[in-house]
Amino acid sequence: MGLRLGVCGCGAFARSFVPLFCAHPLVDEVVLADLIRERADELAAKHGIARVLGSLDELCDSDVDAIVMLTQRQLHGPQVVQALRAGKHVYSAVPTGQTLDEIATIVNAVEETRLIYQIGETSYYYPCTLYCRDRYRRGDFGDVFFGEAHYYHDMSHFYQSFQRSGGPDWKQVAGIPPMHYPTHSTSMILSVTGARAVSVSCQGWRDRSDDGVFQRGANLWDNVFSNESALFETSDGGTMQINEFRRLGWNGKSSVQMNMYGTKGCYEENADSQLWCTIERKDLLRLDEMLACRQLPIDEPQADVNESVLQEFHCGASEVHPVGRLPQEFVGLSNGHQGSHQFLVDDFLKAVTTNKLPPNHVWAAARYCAPGIVAHQSSEQGGERLSVPDFGNPPADWPLLNPDA
Repeated sequence: MGLRLGVCGCGAFARSFVPLFCAHPLVDEVVLADLIRERADELAAKHGIARVLGSLDELCDSDVDAIVMLTQRQLHGPQVVQALRAGKHVYSAVPTGQTLDEIATIVNAVEETRLIYQIGETSYYYPCTLYCRDRYRRGDFGDVFFGEAHYYHDMSHFYQSFQRSGGPDWKQVAGIPPMHYPTHSTSMILSVTGARAVSVSCQGWRDRSDDGVFQRGANLWDNVFSNESALFETSDGGTMQINEFRRLGWNGKSSVQMNMYGTKGCYEENADSQLWCTIERKDLLRLDEMLACRQLPIDEPQADVNESVLQEFHCGASEVHPVGRLPQEFVGLSNGHQGSHQFLVDDFLKAVTTNKLPPNHVWAAARYCAPGIVAHQSSEQGGERLSVPDFGNPPADWPLLNPDA
């Protein structure tokens, strides 16, 4: 018998992921839940889903085996723990949590229940990340001494999304500190090297806009920074720079980019090109064609999603994506965020059915998320260097999934 899967939250992300969960051969039934019932009913009617519930509480009390958490970013921590304690495996959109205590509580819950938790970190399957991981495994970088990654999205791109789910009080959650949503950037560097952030110094830029989002008393975090830039020491002796910018006049082909520099080889990316190079100039490789994801047409208008954000939900795979490992049922279906969606769905369902840890397990999720939380604390203290806690590694007796096998 296949899995019964509950999806909590039926917004824009659900529109992209629900078709994949419905199509996967390891799933027998998908159940939807949303506090805004008409939103769930509309999605259910479109995909022939029979059961619709009204809340996470109802999902936790139901007979589903796993819950996909696609709710607002500030809610993930306690909601994930609730689902785990109810005996459900959990797939969660980023970020993992909003405090170090929330992250620790999730890690403890996974250790105690031995249930699968996966963070839906799209950057893990970006073409550039796949390419650099392969180069790193082969030793082509040598020692990586510096990596930088950034997530550039102007706040105006997100107004509609926050308004859709936040209602009249949407600014209270829109003012989330940029470094509380760092995983698209941090995962790029850390998933390549396997290192973790050890310490950080971060600077924040005080917002000057009059939209009332990043102001004292205007948001749940009392946050005034719309842009934050952090410098991390990593456990392998290297340095990692992370930029999280939400107020900027930039709109390139990808909102997430990275550069990595090693003693033997380097990967560089900017708005127009992606390069691999070594000390020998003849080894310069232009990777734009290899790492490009074909753009898919937007099959239906979505007036409640900004066009710059919507484009990220409609793309195919690149040459470096291992599409052969995916189920045939995914052929021709929607993908998104640089070809990552189908791989994340497949990882989670294989992990749940085999009881093997997916690549983006809870300990990896903690390594992606916790550095940003501490970085924001540093920015509030004028850039003081602070230590980043270590949440440990998976238990030795819990095997890891090899999704490409």
